Amino acid sequence: MGIEHKLNEKQGHWILARLGKKVLRPGGRELTEILIKNMHINHSDDVVEFAPGLGFTASLACAKKPNSYTGVDNNEEAAALAKKNVNYSKMNIIVADASETTLPDACASKVYGEAMLTMQPMEHKKAIIREAARILKPGGFYGIHELGLQPDHISEDIKQSVYKDLSANIRVHARPLTVAEWSGLLKEEGFKIITVHTNAMALLEPKRVLQDEGILRTLKIGLNVLIHGDLRKRVFQMRRTFRKHKDDINAVAIVAQKQ
Repeated sequence: MGIEHKLNEKQGHWILARLGKKVLRPGGRELTEILIKNMHINHSDDVVEFAPGLGFTASLACAKKPNSYTGVDNNEEAAALAKKNVNYSKMNIIVADASETTLPDACASKVYGEAMLTMQPMEHKKAIIREAARILKPGGFYGIHELGLQPDHISEDIKQSVYKDLSANIRVHARPLTVAEWSGLLKEEGFKIITVHTNAMALLEPKRVLQDEGILRTLKIGLNVLIHGDLRKRVFQMRRTFRKHKDDINAVAIVAQKQ
């Protein structure tokens, strides 16, 4: 009971990982695959990923056989999981904050991060984007896959309601932005927007879970939800929050180029 109680206080994505979910990005496998496709990763690339998490996207990137792959995560437990879950000889994981990676200037040709800028206050969002620009070579690509707000003219009252509910039920101080706002942050740091894609935020809807995880893992997740009562309450709370704001939130994937 003690262990489960501690898990119940963790951030939502760790709860879902505990229950067996591997795809934890807001736009699901579909938007992640679109992001990686639009990054055009190839054999000559030096790739850096911010907050690789369980390593799902790292596997997709490393399948392109880049010259090197470096994951940067400030969580030692997550860094170890990514290293364990991805089998690539040119892979390296470092424990550092994405705003201060310790990597040299212009060392990467492709940098991306998913579902991590959303959880940062505005100044830290900017610091991370600035760090991506620093470590990228001129002409390099920076990709993000984040939680979004919609439409671009969403009211401040609805924004604050979304922020409040996400903080209460997901246990993260999530601050999603509209497509225009995400794009504006990238442009402020000298990036040119190349592609923009959106998807519904349907992370916990049965159809999306099946699409993301496949039949066998979906069944496993369902069984774990049934077994772990306290965690089941958290999952249902999260799903209620997402459904309440289904018209206000979405998932956004943007690829931008350093000028």
